[in-house]
Amino acid sequence: MSNSTYDFVIVGGGAAGCALANRLSADPGNNVLLLEAGMPDYPWDVLTHMPAAMGIAISTDSHNWKYVSEPEPYMKNRQMPHPRGKLLGGSGSINAMNFMRGHPSNFEKWAEHTGTKDWDNAHVLPYFKRVETSLSFGDSEFRGNHGPHVLTRAALDNPLFDIFFSAAQQGGYKLTTDFNGARQEGFSAFERFIVNGKRRSSSQAYLRPVQGRKNLTVRTHAYATKIVFAGKRATGVVYRGRNGTEYHVSGGEIVLCGGSFNSPQLLQLSGVGNAAELEQVGIAPVHDLPGVGENLEDHLAVQVQHASTQPISMIAMKNKLNWPGMGLKWLAGKGEATSNMFEAAGFVRSSEDREWPDVILVFAAMAMAFDPDKQVEGHGYQLHVGTMSATSRGSVKIASADPMVHPRIQMNYLSTERDREDWIKALRLGRELLEQPAFKEIDGGEVVPGPHVQTDEELLDWVASKAQTGLHPSGTCRMGHGEAEVVDPGTMRVHGLDGLRVVDASVFPTTTNAQIYAPVMMVAEKGADIILGNTPLAPEYPEYDTTTAVRRPRPRPTARSANPA
Repeated sequence: MSNSTYDFVIVGGGAAGCALANRLSADPGNNVLLLEAGMPDYPWDVLTHMPAAMGIAISTDSHNWKYVSEPEPYMKNRQMPHPRGKLLGGSGSINAMNFMRGHPSNFEKWAEHTGTKDWDNAHVLPYFKRVETSLSFGDSEFRGNHGPHVLTRAALDNPLFDIFFSAAQQGGYKLTTDFNGARQEGFSAFERFIVNGKRRSSSQAYLRPVQGRKNLTVRTHAYATKIVFAGKRATGVVYRGRNGTEYHVSGGEIVLCGGSFNSPQLLQLSGVGNAAELEQVGIAPVHDLPGVGENLEDHLAVQVQHASTQPISMIAMKNKLNWPGMGLKWLAGKGEATSNMFEAAGFVRSSEDREWPDVILVFAAMAMAFDPDKQVEGHGYQLHVGTMSATSRGSVKIASADPMVHPRIQMNYLSTERDREDWIKALRLGRELLEQPAFKEIDGGEVVPGPHVQTDEELLDWVASKAQTGLHPSGTCRMGHGEAEVVDPGTMRVHGLDGLRVVDASVFPTTTNAQIYAPVMMVAEKGADIILGNTPLAPEYPEYDTTTAVRRPRPRPTARSANPA
């Protein structure tokens, strides 16, 4: 076992880890090591850089750790897949590439939970802005135009998107210009971290430009197995290399960026967690911290699919005979392969008393094969429906003292009455949207779940049978000051320990009401300033429109509306 010493050892080269490696190594006096258990982010890797290929990347053992949950008691006892990225850039190298901050009220809840205004919207907004260069909205007081992540707006060049926006307006909803701007609620195009038709993950945005720094070392195929402690102080990390050799590195600060599955797993393997549970699997407790691995939160999703009577969908992307031509166009930054398919959405409230939009309705101009038992044959379209304010909570617990054994993941989806009621509302809202007059001329009928699924009980049974993870796990090292909390929100340090911090989605007090990639990047930017002792960015107070859009369905012309400006 060899030994080397660094000022900072970052464990996990995903979204947060790549950003921290950049920011912590900006001072040449800091010697920084980044450990990533997966492979490098190869420039020639089409599966990660081509947006349309993300489904293939997720299906491979090379790019996905392929976690699987325990049998889910409210989901027909299904063991549900939970993809996680297995390379630099982490899950940001295999996800859908949409960039959503979440509603401003989400961060007021963060401030309330942590007991400090440092995590309210005014204080996190400047860090969101520091992440991005928004090519469409960068001159706005809400948006950034000097950050590493270049954001482009979805092209929406398929006629089905115009129909979708017309249907939204016919249903009584508003269009909004910018989901990350003054108003999240409504329907619009997504912004995506896709530049010139290629994915721009945190590996490419933050890490690749600075890998020549002499004070930054990046090691891939480096699987962290244990944090080393001297009393209550973390002093180093043991990791296993590609050939199985164990290495020991010492660090003045150890920063965990493994995400909501790996960070609690590594803490537990190292003796930090619920002491009684650790002893049961043969781990000697170092620090009794029962909150480690608890409070697991995620979004759940289903797809409502319709056949199309007109040949206007993006179905040509499914035909492998078209792939060579699509690939050639993609190399030039053009064509269908530059699309992530999920280009437009609506954020709505299931009822007027909700604090923020708690239902997402994402539209795809093709029907994809999510359900092997029932698929649209030929042209079609789909609505990805999800509830975004779940009250169910799960856990991540190690199953063995062997670090190579995946932890036990229990999501507990649909375990509360509130969540079950929300799903019935969400599905009825989604179906109502697809029944608007704008779709009439092309609607070939609902195929998934099908018109036979109508009652509340039938809808919930279908969700339990077919829903998948929304890929947004968070909260397992939650920050706050109560007995159930793991991380100090003022320092990002693990409570009761020195030299050990966590900076990733696991520290979220609650998950945001949208995709979590952007909030992870914000936490990394803010966490870097906290770790370095920098003066925090000054809070900003632009005026948001957070009023509820009261739905008053009314007749509207069936002509297609223009895309939201």
